[in-house]
Amino acid sequence: ALSESFIGQMLLVVLVPGLLAFVFGFFAFRSRIKGVYFSIITQAMTFAAMLLFFRNETGFGGNNGFTDFKRILDIPLQQPSTRMVLFVLTGATLIGFYLMARWLVNTKFGRVLQAIRDAENRVMFCGYNPLAYKLAIWTLSAVMCGIAGALYVPQVGIINPSEMSAAAGIEMAIWTAVGGRATLIGPIIGAFFVNGAKSWFTMAFPEYWLYFLGLLFILVTLLLPQGIVGGVKKLFNRQAVETKA
Repeated sequence: ALSESFIGQMLLVVLVPGLLAFVFGFFAFRSRIKGVYFSIITQAMTFAAMLLFFRNETGFGGNNGFTDFKRILDIPLQQPSTRMVLFVLTGATLIGFYLMARWLVNTKFGRVLQAIRDAENRVMFCGYNPLAYKLAIWTLSAVMCGIAGALYVPQVGIINPSEMSAAAGIEMAIWTAVGGRATLIGPIIGAFFVNGAKSWFTMAFPEYWLYFLGLLFILVTLLLPQGIVGGVKKLFNRQAVETKA
């Protein structure tokens, strides 16, 4: 079977999320569902999938999920050298995705996507089909998430349906809000900042972590609506204006 070989598993990492995203995205975008309605539908679909995987008869381990990952290509995962290779590979993948995104934004495809984000109706009047563009970037993002998940599981040694909970999705949105929306580096900075704070708070004040996360989101929304990156850019622009004056 395809899932029994390492190469087959790597293909499934790309094909399964890509295919699911393509099918869902095709019907959602063709129906012109967007904004908050699209967010609600995606959260509902994810929640339904989580409930399905929680059932023991599905063969995905139920509440426990998949655990006890010990080897990859017959190499023990607990070896320091193996963990270091996975860590470096994860960092290299992050950098590769970031550079690919920067390149993509500056292409014609990326500029059309930005135009769709700002004024989809005007893009349609110009003769472009937003469905194809949105479906392509939606599917690509799902493939990237699949690769990220494949790198995540061997390092933590467990994966269960709770990773699909609404809280996990909201936390990722907070990374983006904290780091800076409408930027590529912002979500990366936000992820490092929020997860670093999470590691400290869950050890020092484990019962207050979720309160801190909610407070952080509120403060960023009120005081730094453009996130850390936007705040830094605004500060530098203000200093540049004062210097010229």
